[in-house]
Amino acid sequence: MKKCIMAATAMISYLPMKAQYAELSNSVKQDFARSWEAYKRYAWGHDVLLPQTKTYTDWYEQPIRIAQIDAYSTMKVMGLQKQARDIEKFVSDSCSFNIDVNVKTFDVSNRVLGGLLSMYAYTHQPKILERAKEVGDRLLPAFRSPTGIPYYWINLKTGKVKGEKVNTAEAAAYTLEMGILSYYTRDPKYYQAAKKATAAVFGRRSAINLTGNVINCETGEWLETISCIGAGGSAYYESMLKTWLLFKDPELKDMWEKTITAINQYDAEESDSAIWYRRTDMYTGEVKNTTITAYDAYLPSLLCIDNDADQAAKVQRTWNRLWRQYGLLPMIYDYRRQHVTAAAYELNGEIMESAWYLYDYTKDTAYQQMGREYYNSLSAYCKTGPAFTGVMDVRSKQQQNKMPVYFFATTMKYLYLLFTPDSGLNTLEYVFTAEGNPFKIADFKEAECAKRLGIDE
Repeated sequence: MKKCIMAATAMISYLPMKAQYAELSNSVKQDFARSWEAYKRYAWGHDVLLPQTKTYTDWYEQPIRIAQIDAYSTMKVMGLQKQARDIEKFVSDSCSFNIDVNVKTFDVSNRVLGGLLSMYAYTHQPKILERAKEVGDRLLPAFRSPTGIPYYWINLKTGKVKGEKVNTAEAAAYTLEMGILSYYTRDPKYYQAAKKATAAVFGRRSAINLTGNVINCETGEWLETISCIGAGGSAYYESMLKTWLLFKDPELKDMWEKTITAINQYDAEESDSAIWYRRTDMYTGEVKNTTITAYDAYLPSLLCIDNDADQAAKVQRTWNRLWRQYGLLPMIYDYRRQHVTAAAYELNGEIMESAWYLYDYTKDTAYQQMGREYYNSLSAYCKTGPAFTGVMDVRSKQQQNKMPVYFFATTMKYLYLLFTPDSGLNTLEYVFTAEGNPFKIADFKEAECAKRLGIDE
């Protein structure tokens, strides 16, 4: 297997640069299509393919169509129209969310609602918007807490809620998807519920403008007071900036500017060769620990669209060195101790995402070269039969038996975009959700946003 991969890589390397990336683009597309066929064959209707055993697993007691909906926009980006039409038909004809199952509010909003909205943006099919509205309506009861911060769990059928303890992203990363739903339905209730949650978290920031990592949605009490940009908080920061870029809500812009200024002041730790974003006390800025997660590698993408490409480039180079050290990214790493704390790599795409943002922003082909290394590593260590899987340990490269849903939604999408500069998608004209669903900024007229989302009220 590895010899074949090395031979293929060697052949590509003799081609002119533009042709090399065209070959890589086609290879990523083929890998996506093969992996999707494996999912269809062994796991259709379920949430996660287990490629080694050719079986499946679900996130909850019953499947809620995560995999199909999450993968859709990547199919459209890659021009896989037949596969995309299959998903459209499935959603229109066979998909219902009247399911007696407790689901995570954040995951359903981020993956299912966001994916359905992206599907509607591509198709303008009324049935698909009906499905998106149904999901939005089924999520709304979660936001009826004393603070407006949603509960962790909601039953899709009954609307019953539970789980007062939520991390920052689970508390306040809903304005983008809910805002898009409000725009399409002309009903501000979705955006207003989401914005109330964001304001509730932002309003409980410290005097130095940092937020904690875990909060009680009923009392508003911080349960963990560590500030960090990564796992547990990343989508909160993303939704703030991207909501401003898409809808031009000035309150979100103010929140973002105060927040990123504090993060760069207190959380960033720069040396001659690296910039890491550590975990600090939200009240004092005191360093609590220096562990980072593979999810944290999304930050350069956010810095790019905030027009801070110099900082983004430094952070990306830092992450790229860690990738090259192990051939993949460990899930948790202590950068001061230079110690792998959790060694698994689970097909995370954040480092590829940031490489694409930087390439699109700067047109520096060094980021395409990074992407080529990432793709070669995936091919060498994570390919298994017709699909991909994570590894248990980045040092031994022993494989797992799981292909997470986001592999379709983000990892393969951003690799494809890196190698396909003429895709028509770019960071100036599109906003991508945390789950990689693209929305064209020009489709959301500022005056209409104010009216449909209730921004001026």
